[in-house]
Amino acid sequence: MPSPIPAIAIAAILALAPVTVAFAADPAPLQQLRIYEIPRANERVFHDRFRDHALRIMARHGFAVRSIWRSEHEDKVEFVYLLDWPDARAMDAAWAAFLADPEWIAIKKETAARDGKYVESVAARTLEPVAWSPDRAKAAD
Repeated sequence: MPSPIPAIAIAAILALAPVTVAFAADPAPLQQLRIYEIPRANERVFHDRFRDHALRIMARHGFAVRSIWRSEHEDKVEFVYLLDWPDARAMDAAWAAFLADPEWIAIKKETAARDGKYVESVAARTLEPVAWSPDRAKAAD
Protein backbone atom coordinates (compact mmCIF):
# COMPACT_ATOMS: atom_id res chain seq x y z
CA MET A 1 0.00 0.00 0.00
CA PRO A 2 1.40 3.43 -0.92
CA SER A 3 2.24 5.83 1.87
CA PRO A 4 -0.33 8.61 2.53
CA ILE A 5 2.43 11.13 3.30
CA PRO A 6 2.78 12.49 -0.29
CA ALA A 7 -0.99 13.03 -0.49
CA ILE A 8 -1.00 14.78 2.89
CA ALA A 9 1.95 16.99 1.85
CA ILE A 10 0.20 17.99 -1.37
CA ALA A 11 -3.02 18.75 0.51
CA ALA A 12 -1.10 20.92 2.99
CA ILE A 13 0.61 22.86 0.18
CA LEU A 14 -2.70 23.43 -1.59
CA ALA A 15 -4.37 24.53 1.63
CA LEU A 16 -1.67 27.16 2.23
CA ALA A 17 -1.45 28.38 -1.38
CA PRO A 18 -4.52 30.68 -1.25
CA VAL A 19 -3.12 32.44 1.84
CA THR A 20 0.16 33.13 0.04
CA VAL A 21 -1.68 34.42 -3.02
CA ALA A 22 -3.86 36.68 -0.88
CA PHE A 23 -0.82 38.38 0.67
CA ALA A 24 0.96 38.73 -2.68
CA ALA A 25 -2.15 40.18 -4.35
CA ASP A 26 -2.55 42.88 -1.68
CA PRO A 27 0.77 44.77 -1.46
CA ALA A 28 1.08 47.50 1.15
CA PRO A 29 0.99 51.16 0.17
CA LEU A 30 4.17 53.07 0.86
CA GLN A 31 5.73 56.48 0.64
CA GLN A 32 8.98 57.67 -0.85
CA LEU A 33 11.06 60.52 0.51
CA ARG A 34 13.30 62.24 -2.06
CA ILE A 35 16.03 64.69 -1.06
CA TYR A 36 17.89 66.60 -3.77
CA GLU A 37 20.95 68.66 -2.97
CA ILE A 38 20.81 71.57 -5.38
CA PRO A 39 23.38 74.24 -6.20
CA ARG A 40 22.48 77.46 -4.41
CA ALA A 41 23.09 79.44 -7.61
CA ASN A 42 20.49 77.35 -9.48
CA GLU A 43 17.87 77.07 -6.77
CA ARG A 44 15.35 79.36 -8.49
CA VAL A 45 15.64 77.68 -11.91
CA PHE A 46 15.48 74.23 -10.26
CA HIS A 47 12.21 75.15 -8.53
CA ASP A 48 10.86 76.62 -11.78
CA ARG A 49 11.69 73.45 -13.72
CA PHE A 50 10.23 71.15 -11.09
CA ARG A 51 7.03 73.22 -10.73
CA ASP A 52 6.49 73.92 -14.44
CA HIS A 53 7.62 70.63 -15.97
CA ALA A 54 8.53 67.77 -13.62
CA LEU A 55 5.26 67.81 -11.67
CA ARG A 56 3.18 67.74 -14.85
CA ILE A 57 5.18 64.91 -16.42
CA MET A 58 5.26 62.97 -13.15
CA ALA A 59 1.46 63.21 -12.89
CA ARG A 60 1.20 61.74 -16.38
CA HIS A 61 3.10 58.68 -15.10
CA GLY A 62 1.05 58.19 -11.94
CA PHE A 63 3.12 60.08 -9.36
CA ALA A 64 1.21 61.34 -6.33
CA VAL A 65 3.25 64.13 -4.76
CA ARG A 66 2.02 64.66 -1.20
CA SER A 67 4.15 67.63 -0.17
CA ILE A 68 7.30 69.58 -1.09
CA TRP A 69 9.78 71.38 1.18
CA ARG A 70 12.97 73.43 1.05
CA SER A 71 15.66 72.69 3.59
CA GLU A 72 19.18 73.75 4.44
CA HIS A 73 21.46 71.11 5.91
CA GLU A 74 25.20 71.42 6.49
CA ASP A 75 25.31 74.65 4.44
CA LYS A 76 23.64 72.92 1.49
CA VAL A 77 20.29 73.72 -0.11
CA GLU A 78 17.94 70.75 -0.29
CA PHE A 79 14.72 70.19 -2.16
CA VAL A 80 12.63 67.56 -0.37
CA TYR A 81 9.38 65.92 -1.41
CA LEU A 82 7.17 63.06 -0.35
CA LEU A 83 5.38 60.70 -2.74
CA ASP A 84 2.53 58.26 -2.12
CA TRP A 85 2.63 54.90 -3.91
CA PRO A 86 0.18 51.99 -3.93
CA ASP A 87 3.12 49.54 -3.85
CA ALA A 88 6.79 49.11 -4.77
CA ARG A 89 6.03 47.70 -8.22
CA ALA A 90 4.01 50.81 -9.16
CA MET A 91 6.76 53.06 -7.79
CA ASP A 92 9.47 51.33 -9.84
CA ALA A 93 7.38 51.33 -13.02
CA ALA A 94 6.49 55.02 -12.67
CA TRP A 95 10.11 56.05 -12.13
CA ALA A 96 11.25 54.03 -15.15
CA ALA A 97 8.55 55.63 -17.33
CA PHE A 98 9.30 59.16 -16.06
CA LEU A 99 13.06 58.89 -16.56
CA ALA A 100 12.52 57.54 -20.10
CA ASP A 101 9.91 60.17 -21.01
CA PRO A 102 11.11 61.97 -24.17
CA GLU A 103 9.69 65.32 -23.04
CA TRP A 104 11.50 65.10 -19.66
CA ILE A 105 14.75 64.08 -21.35
CA ALA A 106 14.51 67.08 -23.70
CA ILE A 107 13.70 69.51 -20.87
CA LYS A 108 16.64 68.29 -18.79
CA LYS A 109 18.98 68.62 -21.76
CA GLU A 110 17.75 72.12 -22.63
CA THR A 111 17.84 73.46 -19.06
CA ALA A 112 21.26 71.96 -18.31
CA ALA A 113 22.69 73.55 -21.47
CA ARG A 114 21.25 76.92 -20.46
CA ASP A 115 21.81 76.92 -16.67
CA GLY A 116 24.34 74.21 -15.85
CA LYS A 117 23.97 71.61 -13.13
CA TYR A 118 20.60 71.45 -11.37
CA VAL A 119 21.22 68.59 -8.92
CA GLU A 120 24.35 67.74 -6.95
CA SER A 121 23.02 64.52 -5.40
CA VAL A 122 19.80 62.59 -4.80
CA ALA A 123 18.82 60.52 -1.78
CA ALA A 124 15.71 58.36 -2.10
CA ARG A 125 14.17 56.49 0.79
CA THR A 126 11.24 54.12 0.57
CA LEU A 127 9.08 54.39 3.69
CA GLU A 128 7.10 51.28 4.58
CA PRO A 129 4.35 51.72 7.16
CA VAL A 130 4.44 49.98 10.51
CA ALA A 131 1.16 48.73 11.96
CA TRP A 132 1.64 50.48 15.31
CA SER A 133 2.23 53.97 13.90
CA PRO A 134 -0.07 56.49 15.63
CA ASP A 135 -1.72 57.47 12.34
CA ARG A 136 -2.54 53.81 11.63
CA ALA A 137 -3.85 53.16 15.15
CA LYS A 138 -6.34 56.04 14.76
CA ALA A 139 -7.53 54.64 11.40
CA ALA A 140 -8.18 51.23 13.00
CA ASP A 141 -10.45 52.71 15.70
